[in-house]
Amino acid sequence: MKTRTVHFNPSDFEPVRTVALRFPGTEESVSHENTPSIKVRGKLMCRLHESGEFIPIRLDFAIRDAYLDSHPEIFHLPDHFKGYPYVCMWIHPYDRKLLAEILELSWRGLATKKQLAEWEARTDSSESR
Repeated sequence: MKTRTVHFNPSDFEPVRTVALRFPGTEESVSHENTPSIKVRGKLMCRLHESGEFIPIRLDFAIRDAYLDSHPEIFHLPDHFKGYPYVCMWIHPYDRKLLAEILELSWRGLATKKQLAEWEARTDSSESR
């Protein structure tokens, strides 16, 4: 049996964790190879890949493809992920605004109508201040 070496630094996930946990119904979890992850209603939203090099983020295929085309320096798609609704974001070249944008799109695809309404009410009230 071949044993795979796993190399990741959990602190690389901290900016993702901070942004993702702002959305209603998100929760911290642990995924493959004990990597940190965020779930919504028990479904994986994003996680740190065990290689420590990128973060798979759940997105529907059309949105995923648009980000792959518009930001090829930040997003990529390893062969393993091609059949799944995920885009992979390299750890370091993203900015916080893009991170928040992509995580909100991911969350919206997993959230309930009630959670979406809660988020809309929260963001509407903060924008009117």
